[in-house]
Amino acid sequence: MEKPIALIDCNNFYASCERVFQPRLIGKPVVVLSNNDGCVIARSNEAKALGIEMGAPWHLNKENFERLGVIVRSSNYALYGDMSARVMRTLQNFSPSLEVYSIDEAFLCLDGIGDHENYARELRRTVAQWTGIPVSVGIAPTKTLAKIANRLAKANAQSGGVFCLMEEDKQSAALNKIGLTDIWGIARRLALRLQETGITSPLDLREADPKLIRQAFGVTVERIVLELRGVSCLDIEEISSPRKSLVASRSFGRPVETLNDMREAVATYANRAAEKMRRQNLATANIVVFIETNAFRKQDRQYRASQAINLAVATADSGKITTAALKGLSAIWRAGFLYKKAGVMLLDLVPADQVQGSLFQQTDTPVSKARMQAMDAINRRFGRGTIRLATAGMHSSWQLRRAFMSARYTTDWNDLLRV
Repeated sequence: MEKPIALIDCNNFYASCERVFQPRLIGKPVVVLSNNDGCVIARSNEAKALGIEMGAPWHLNKENFERLGVIVRSSNYALYGDMSARVMRTLQNFSPSLEVYSIDEAFLCLDGIGDHENYARELRRTVAQWTGIPVSVGIAPTKTLAKIANRLAKANAQSGGVFCLMEEDKQSAALNKIGLTDIWGIARRLALRLQETGITSPLDLREADPKLIRQAFGVTVERIVLELRGVSCLDIEEISSPRKSLVASRSFGRPVETLNDMREAVATYANRAAEKMRRQNLATANIVVFIETNAFRKQDRQYRASQAINLAVATADSGKITTAALKGLSAIWRAGFLYKKAGVMLLDLVPADQVQGSLFQQTDTPVSKARMQAMDAINRRFGRGTIRLATAGMHSSWQLRRAFMSARYTTDWNDLLRV
């Protein structure tokens, strides 16, 4: 028998994070909005029951939400990221093999555990007690089946948040309850292609010939077939692969018209991207800056552009990265437009401790590294932006709209919960 794999998924994660420090929200419909309070990106079960759709625009639904008593919150990623880290640290107590799959999901290997279901229920109780976040647990011999088990754990109130699919007869019954697009890795277009070949259900897909599936759809779909049969093809990845790129980008709270405001925004994003990169001990020599207007405002003149800047030697220094990004901005800036968004991408990331200098350019000096370490340490302790580059400005009017922002209860001394 394959080793049992558990998928732990935080229920309505963003809404649950808001409730941890605001118990008055429990039992009430709660929605979380995207950047700039644009549209709904998370809903509590009560909000789902009211028929509120994912992606519903806030400005079109404001009066309806007020009429229904829906509580609205702006996205608070500092809070969500820290609460995610707390959940993952808690899960490490239940298995040495942990793969953090996303901000609210993780896979655990339960090999050697006798009673999987009771173990999973103890895990749920512990996570809820230590973090306040409710989770669902799906257990199966493969990651794909564990995803399905987790889905059923959420859908079936009698399961108590835990569903096990270790036996073949239970797997068949579960596959009979879902559609093709409910399977991890099967999107709508792929489902249509499968249906054209006579595969109309998950059970049909499980019974399909893996070799023929590989010839028609590739190795990825072949693995899905094998995983549905209980043959594990996707191992628990305890060590994440190094990132090859990252981006820092936001839409502005109001249109940006001046070069000075745009320079502040690009400098801010460049510094944030560099900070993210240093957390993973990476460096870059390839930087891309981009700016764009609002394509949805057809009455406005439209413009978008990007510029790549290549450095001779990879760096993790915010000053060097920001200088390069501002140089790229100067090349693409055009006056007379209402800009909606800007961003900085760092490409071809490499381990910072493996960077080699050139004949005319040296790597980041010990002084540079110490300066970055000190800046990151202070910002971690006292909050992002406590120390920043002067080019990023002090009071930026272009910042995101966050009219319904909750406090950063766990990451900012000024926002500690008052009891």
